[in-house]
Amino acid sequence: MLTDKKSREINGQILKTALLTVIARPGLLAGGEGSRLRSLTTDGAGASVPKQFCSLFGATTLLEDALNRGRAVADGGRVCAIVADHHHRWWCKALRGLRSTNVIVQPSSRGTAIGILLPLLKILARDPLARIVVLPSDHFVRDEAGLARSLRLAASLTETPESNLVLLGIGPDHPDSEFGYIVPGRPDRHVTFRVQRFVEKPDWATATGLLDAGALWNSFIFAVRGAALLELYRRRHSTIVDAMAKAFTSGKAALGELYERLPNLDFSRDVLEGAEDTLRVLAVHTYALRNRINVSED
Repeated sequence: MLTDKKSREINGQILKTALLTVIARPGLLAGGEGSRLRSLTTDGAGASVPKQFCSLFGATTLLEDALNRGRAVADGGRVCAIVADHHHRWWCKALRGLRSTNVIVQPSSRGTAIGILLPLLKILARDPLARIVVLPSDHFVRDEAGLARSLRLAASLTETPESNLVLLGIGPDHPDSEFGYIVPGRPDRHVTFRVQRFVEKPDWATATGLLDAGALWNSFIFAVRGAALLELYRRRHSTIVDAMAKAFTSGKAALGELYERLPNLDFSRDVLEGAEDTLRVLAVHTYALRNRINVSED
């Protein structure tokens, strides 16, 4: 995956990057209880299926869509998938096109911060200079080409001294209390804005005020220099970083034992908050995606 150190030409740009596809926010598709919803989120035996393994239109699943998203901006050999061991029956077929070393399996789910730290350490062990793009697998995207352009731009901006981590913020078209928000600060000399603060799932009135103030939905998509992201983790969780680095080199059993002791950590709250001065947000106003899938009844 990352042992090939050659630069890749992507859409006219030379971009040396690792693509990390994160299976984030496990759960079921949000929406009503009608028959249409049940048909999307259950298998033939009637068992519930996590939303990233569901298909909205009877073709590819949300996970497969995310993998294709990664391949649109980087060589397929540099696309990784982060999965949970207890989801094996769903991801084993979907990921058969990836190299086995690019399928990174968590023993259990311990929140989005832990879910990113494990692959981050594995990627940096293969390529210390890697740039990483994180792509959750619970998005429905209407404008894939537009998103790919934004991803390339965000990745290229991580080479600037002031933009070690660039978040994609989605211009909202309505207030929603189920989304996280990024409140942008002043613009920098590129096309990004400084990050003033994060607001997680506000009530409707607060969400309305955030829209009026120009806040963006937090898509959880971002580009970052791997070494810079590791430094963010070390600021607040150096003990966990060291324990994780030791465990994954010691084998599956050691990693499983560590996961049993790890806390659940949220990436935005437990890693990014407090480091806003090092973050930038790239506003995407094409309404290209939604980071929560809603399915209404027929």
